[in-house]
Amino acid sequence: MRNVVTVPLNEGECLVIASDNSGGVGIKELDSVQVSYEIVSYYSFRVAVMDCIAAGAMPISVVLHNFCGNDYWDILVSGVKKGLAEINLAHLTVTGSTESNFSMRQSAVGIVVIGRKVMEKSEISLENNMKVAVIGRPLVGEEVITHGSEVAPLSLFKEIADLEDVRLWPVGSKGILYEIKRMFGGGFQKVNTDLNLKVSSGPSTCFIVAYDEKIELSIKQLSGELFHPVSLN
Repeated sequence: MRNVVTVPLNEGECLVIASDNSGGVGIKELDSVQVSYEIVSYYSFRVAVMDCIAAGAMPISVVLHNFCGNDYWDILVSGVKKGLAEINLAHLTVTGSTESNFSMRQSAVGIVVIGRKVMEKSEISLENNMKVAVIGRPLVGEEVITHGSEVAPLSLFKEIADLEDVRLWPVGSKGILYEIKRMFGGGFQKVNTDLNLKVSSGPSTCFIVAYDEKIELSIKQLSGELFHPVSLN
């Protein structure tokens, strides 16, 4: 089960709700990582929308929770809008709220992405003969900025999600191995890849893709050097 909540609407559709938060990352003096608020909201949105899309839903709304101050609302929205543009959803409206009664000494942001899913659209089963790869590299904190070329682009995630016979799973703070176990439910002894399996992937800088061998060339061509094969034994 991914980090989403599914809410039935009727016999044919449901809502998929995904979220992410960020704390201690921003431009305030006590923030652990110093980056612009546009980057903060972009990467927080990225995590939530990847979970939503991976669950088979089409995003329809974004809610922003701003604890950084009134002056930064527009900058935070611009980061979300950047992410929406990358997946061709720039028309979506961003709503939300700002904590304006009290000032916090560190930055904090929350993002909720709501999507709509057709219930009849079932996911492909994870068969033993499916191939597996990680797209991107697990990065966290300052690494996300200094090694930005190794972050899987949000647009690439959407392109691969739109292929037939694939299952996607964003990698979070607990690392690749943890997510592979969640995805496949165990049943293997070893996981081999050239990436560190246990380090944090921060704001989902990489994702797992399970796919039918017949589309491997397409995935490799789309991903280029970001493609990292994985073997499960």
